Amino acid sequence: MITAICDVLKTCYDRGWVSTRDGNGSVRRKHENWIYITPSGAKKHRLDAENLIKLEFQADGSLVKVPQEATGKPSGELELHRRLLREIPDTRTVVHAHPTYTIAAMYAGFDLQALSEEFPEIHRYTRVAANVPNVPAISRELAEATCEALELQADGSISADIVGLDRHGVIAVARDPWGAFEHVERLEHVCQIVLASGKRPHEIGSIDEDK
Repeated sequence: MITAICDVLKTCYDRGWVSTRDGNGSVRRKHENWIYITPSGAKKHRLDAENLIKLEFQADGSLVKVPQEATGKPSGELELHRRLLREIPDTRTVVHAHPTYTIAAMYAGFDLQALSEEFPEIHRYTRVAANVPNVPAISRELAEATCEALELQADGSISADIVGLDRHGVIAVARDPWGAFEHVERLEHVCQIVLASGKRPHEIGSIDEDK
């Protein structure tokens, strides 16, 4: 599982979905009281399992680094990962990437949730949340807005698998890293199709009679 996080982020780098030090990922296995998360600023094309940082949940829900584990500081998006992993119904992985066409679609004004409903390739397998507005990265505000968009419940359940962060990227959640990767890949593919089509945001859900 930990090695898979590294492999997924390396693949994201190869796809151009993150630059060298961008993106992050985490995992918490069911019944375990700790998480593994990528270190801040780690080079994604050289990321290895031993680089991931182990953090243990405390009684108040905070995270404390486990002594004698990997050096370095956890990702700046730790608060977001902490909230999504604090209570989980099953093993959960969180992947944050910056896929080009998905970000471009949001920048052009598309709501990814509405866009995804047009394509069975994605809405049959991936639940897409409404966009999170443009808020500062690595902020508590971003963590709160993302969890709200995913409709995070007290028991850890969520209503969507992926959410777009305006001008920033996506957060994908799944039982394993490659499952999260597939959510990103599906949405990125659909966004590429939509942008290539020349459709505008207000035309989603309608047919242009002039074509």
